[in-house]
Amino acid sequence: MENFTLYDQVTAPEKSRELLEQSIQSFSMIPNLHAVMAESPELLEGYQQLSRLFQSTSFNADELTVVWQSVNVEHGCHYCVPAHTAIAHIMKVDPSITDALRNETPLSDPKLEALRTFTLAVVRQRGQVAPEQLDAFHAAGYNKRHVLEVIVGVCQKVMSNYVNHIIKTPVDAAFQAFEWKKAA
Repeated sequence: MENFTLYDQVTAPEKSRELLEQSIQSFSMIPNLHAVMAESPELLEGYQQLSRLFQSTSFNADELTVVWQSVNVEHGCHYCVPAHTAIAHIMKVDPSITDALRNETPLSDPKLEALRTFTLAVVRQRGQVAPEQLDAFHAAGYNKRHVLEVIVGVCQKVMSNYVNHIIKTPVDAAFQAFEWKKAA
């Protein structure tokens, strides 16, 4: 296993420095995920752009969290589950939503549970969702736009989850209170 560098705005490749400044503006720090991604300015820029785009979709904070954490938990991402738990707290998402997602228990809101079920179908079936799965998603109150917006969120999380799996990104001190391990 190669050792990857945790870059900052001084040590990062030149094209990543401005991107890391954006991270500081967004998080008041450089998350270790971004520090590692800085090795490839293209990856870091793509991730930041997908993050901005997903957050500008029609999903509210609860729905964004459901998509993010459904993917994170399904992939068993040691870094993103704690990070998005902290983000959910900042976004004032009801802790019962975050707890259910982290513990892989049903969400009490049927619409949010339909979003989780659909997101997991997209991930597990690699986009090969069945017509009845789409029908169930639509019956819960979601539309064609939401189908496509789920894909934006899945793509964002695939980037970060895969980086974290390969690199074993250390969890930032700010997220360590939300440490998580996938249930056996």
